Amino acid sequence: MEERKTLFTYLFFTAQLCLSSPQVLRIGGIFETRESELVSMDELAFKFAVTSINRNRTLMPNTTLTYDIQRINLFDGFEASRRVCDQLALGVVAVFGPSHSSSVSAVQSICNALEVPHIQTRWKHPSVDNKDTFYINLYPEYTAIARAILDVVTFFKWRKLTVVYEDSTGLMRMQELIKAPAKLNLKVKIRQLTPGNQDARPLLKELKKDKEFFVIFDCSYRMAAELLKQLSSMGMMTEYYHYFFTTLDLFALDLEPYRYSGVNMTGFRLLNIGDPWVASTMDKWAMERLQGPKQDSGLMDGIMTTDAALMYDAVFLVAVASQRATQMTVSSLQCHRHKPWRFGPRFMNLFKEAQWDGLTGHIVLNKTDGLRRDFDLDIISLKEDGTTRGFVAGGSRLTKRWIKIAVWNSYTGLNLTEKSTRDKNNNVTDSLANRTLIVTTILENPYVMYRKSDKELVGNDRFEGYCLDLLKELSNILGFTYEVKLVTDGKYGAQNDKGEWNGMVRELIDHIADLAVAPLTITYVREKVIDFSKPFMTLGISILYRKPNGTNPGVFSFLNPLSPDIWMYVLLACTGVSCVLFVIARFTPYEWYNPHPCNPSSTLIENNFTLLNSFWFGVGALMQQGSELLPKALSTRIVGGIWWFFTLIIISSYTANLAAFLTVERMDAPIDSADDLAKQTRIEYGAVRDGSTMTFFKKSKISTYEKMWAFMSSRKNTALVKNNREGITRVLTTDYAMLMESTSIEYISQRNCNLTQIGGLIDSKGYGVGTPIGSPYRDKVTIAILQLQEEGKLHMMKEKWWRGNGCPEEDNKEANALGVENIGGIFIVLAAGLVLSVFVAIGEFIYKARRNADIEERVSFSTVIEELGLSLQCYKSNRRRSRPRSRAASACIFCQPQRTAKREGEGRDSTST
Repeated sequence: MEERKTLFTYLFFTAQLCLSSPQVLRIGGIFETRESELVSMDELAFKFAVTSINRNRTLMPNTTLTYDIQRINLFDGFEASRRVCDQLALGVVAVFGPSHSSSVSAVQSICNALEVPHIQTRWKHPSVDNKDTFYINLYPEYTAIARAILDVVTFFKWRKLTVVYEDSTGLMRMQELIKAPAKLNLKVKIRQLTPGNQDARPLLKELKKDKEFFVIFDCSYRMAAELLKQLSSMGMMTEYYHYFFTTLDLFALDLEPYRYSGVNMTGFRLLNIGDPWVASTMDKWAMERLQGPKQDSGLMDGIMTTDAALMYDAVFLVAVASQRATQMTVSSLQCHRHKPWRFGPRFMNLFKEAQWDGLTGHIVLNKTDGLRRDFDLDIISLKEDGTTRGFVAGGSRLTKRWIKIAVWNSYTGLNLTEKSTRDKNNNVTDSLANRTLIVTTILENPYVMYRKSDKELVGNDRFEGYCLDLLKELSNILGFTYEVKLVTDGKYGAQNDKGEWNGMVRELIDHIADLAVAPLTITYVREKVIDFSKPFMTLGISILYRKPNGTNPGVFSFLNPLSPDIWMYVLLACTGVSCVLFVIARFTPYEWYNPHPCNPSSTLIENNFTLLNSFWFGVGALMQQGSELLPKALSTRIVGGIWWFFTLIIISSYTANLAAFLTVERMDAPIDSADDLAKQTRIEYGAVRDGSTMTFFKKSKISTYEKMWAFMSSRKNTALVKNNREGITRVLTTDYAMLMESTSIEYISQRNCNLTQIGGLIDSKGYGVGTPIGSPYRDKVTIAILQLQEEGKLHMMKEKWWRGNGCPEEDNKEANALGVENIGGIFIVLAAGLVLSVFVAIGEFIYKARRNADIEERVSFSTVIEELGLSLQCYKSNRRRSRPRSRAASACIFCQPQRTAKREGEGRDSTST
């Protein structure tokens, strides 16, 4: 009895001692080793987490966490199965690792059978049957990663990109992006890196040849580090390329060699480095790593990778779950017995319910499949001024100057950060300071010209002009330096029938130049292959032609103030008014009067408005001279007044135009517009070959311009010129009209008074600064140009280079004295009138002499001579009128019956008598 009591007391105190002593909790880790590293990063993080938990007793005050580590070779699933059985026999609450998919499947099947949690921190293809009930993975769920990649591409507004993946798992992560082109109008090319070969230069060479500037790389951080080296060696680390890496360890790579490359690089970051506790933990990790052997993996020295951080968080999550598990014992399990751990399901549920704010953010697991579906990803971009060296508490190391442009959440999507918004509003000089840009241009007055100097000039000092002043102002605002180079083929840039470009456009496409500062016109076809800034000058196409020769007024130029139609209408009006006046004067009784007022009883009455007198009245009023004939009746006075008013307006209009037509030289231009050019073939016309003006006519659908292009294309060897200088020479020396920009015409006509602009503008366009497509300089140059425009500097620069000596204005010329060539026609008309009057007088004399002679007798020549002698006596003012005989008298009275008429009453009395 005493022995039993003693045994019971011993067992009781032993149990109390066991309960009061610290509990030991063991976890197992299976890690794969590589030839290039002594110890895997996951194993180091595993040990670092266990040590941190045991040092800080706040999380597990009464429990000591221990571990069992097993190392296996890659792709050795059998060895992984044997090692996990060894760990389960020791008694572990959870198994971590391995990372390779073939080994993971073997370990997972054993853990599922024995109901022990299997924890993963690497991406793993999900099982089809979802029977992995004891599976936990802290790596972000792959479908969420795929959505994040698509949201980033949408955010950057890429329309054409290339996906380069390392293995088949990359295609799964890209599935959302691959399905996107149908709804986002996105062109996606997919290429695979050569498996087992780190030399990707053949593939990168194809990317460079095809000008694929937006590339997504889905690969490990080791391959990413190797790719960056090869990209740099091939000259593909420039500001025109934008690389997006899906690896979560992009922030950990050593990017110091690419500090000033200007390349655009974007990626994901899972670590919450903004948290002070996270930063402190990473500093402690760095201090331990810097003391150990250096491993050449492309990472910065002492940096913690995302996989290491996930392993660290997974160990802490086990500690959190174990604190909630009371009265849980860990037993030894045998793989061949298939007897599961009885506390396994309970601990698994506690593990899925546990939450923890770790290095990778807030950790919440899905209770159904144990995956991490709710997480945040920082969208980070390498700052444009590269990386920088920094000192962190605890030691010196490299830190990236990354900027967080957005945060992506698996439920809310992409959200821009305030910091990235502020960075967009920074001074535009931040990214261009201390950069040297290659500028392509072309010789064109006054934009770019060789500077005249007695000394030999080199570099940028060789040139001067409007574009050089503009480039200098842009450099002062943006802070960059530049090197000016003339375009190799001397062309602006046009597309041939094969779709190939030449000139400055070609150099921008091939990234030979960073900027094209020249009179480069912004066009639709160019905008598809290069980018343009806002225009710094607006203009249009017009016609350059030599000034037409002035034509002096002719001898009969006094007739020019009125058109021939008007002269004809005036003569018809004069004739018509004279006839109307004659009829009305005959009709009205008030125009008849007694020619002998002293004999009121006279039976004769007379009317002055005969047909000839009516014409004489009209002509006298038209000549502003009047006549002795005056209308007496109201009706005839109305006709006369209206005719005088008409002649007043006609003569005033004639007088007003006469001075201009006699003193101003008239310009007789053969063409006045583009329509005139298109309608004729005598004057040849064309434009600069492979320029924007030629392209305008080539692409135009307007019938007039299509006809002009057909003419130019049929005479390409003569109609199209190499440059403006050749075209100007042809305009001056031959009958040639050149189609060119109005600003160039303005400059040329200011310096050559023999040339002028014909017609108005055919179109409206502008000159802009060209950049390669996707260039980061385009927006900054645009802002600088707008600044120069608001300050009025663009106008001042144009005044400086366009203002010339000028040509004398035609309107300011003094009136010249009129010569014989101006008004000689009036003398001719006067002489003709005098000669005509002489011949008419002779005719009248002969006619009257014949009437005075006896009709029956023959008129003798001596009688005519006698009458002529009497008429030409200068000293006598009168002579005796010869009296004809009765027959002649009766004939004379018969010939002029309209001059006299008998009154009606008196006529009847005389008849009766």
